[in-house]
Amino acid sequence: MAPGSDLGIVRQQLSAAQSITALTGAGISADSGVPTFRGTDGLWRNYRAEDLATPQAFERDPRLVWEWYNWRRELIAKKQPNDAHKALVELERRSSDFWLITQNVDGLHRDAGSQKLSEIHGNIWNARCTGCGVVEHNHDVPISILPSCLRCGSLLRPHIVWFGESLSTDDLDDCSRALKHCDVLLVIGTSGVVYPAAGFATLAKEAGAFVAEINLDPTPQSAVVDIALHGRAKDLVPLLLQSI
Repeated sequence: MAPGSDLGIVRQQLSAAQSITALTGAGISADSGVPTFRGTDGLWRNYRAEDLATPQAFERDPRLVWEWYNWRRELIAKKQPNDAHKALVELERRSSDFWLITQNVDGLHRDAGSQKLSEIHGNIWNARCTGCGVVEHNHDVPISILPSCLRCGSLLRPHIVWFGESLSTDDLDDCSRALKHCDVLLVIGTSGVVYPAAGFATLAKEAGAFVAEINLDPTPQSAVVDIALHGRAKDLVPLLLQSI
């Protein structure tokens, strides 16, 4: 790829950057075969994801919600990190100041070895006590229905940010710091329509960052970013490391 190409320009920006932030969405995990669990991919027993991933659905029928998450866990458990996940681990290793923000709950970034990250929508392998609030890691497949807290015996819920719930203030603070201080923001495999992540590219650009998008197709963010690269994350992200 020629140095003056879009890919070459992103490489140059990364090579010169003192601080790098990456934002990832469903597109990076799609290359590992993880379904989006939204739209047609999200249909389960004729329920939509939007009908099950809510506090109201869990209050109304926690068994149904846990059965759905159990089905998701069984699907995700068979998936492995792909070359894009691994490339971000290597980018973290090579960078003095790096932060990864992911909208994905599948845990594949952690499986790949990422350590400096915010899982802003939670992690499907964690469960939170509805009584004492303690978060437990649980990789059981299948998980028991209905799971209870080992400390207080209360019902556990998936440690996921559901529709209608707010993101963790700690995560938002970490994201804000990373976005406002990075020299380069990579936006990888995200549609750019779910807030607050949909506003992250604009926030980084307003703070002076160079922003590059990697996605199969144009998104609402494509008009905001400096460069948009179209293709699969697993193919393009590893290429970015060649000059760093």
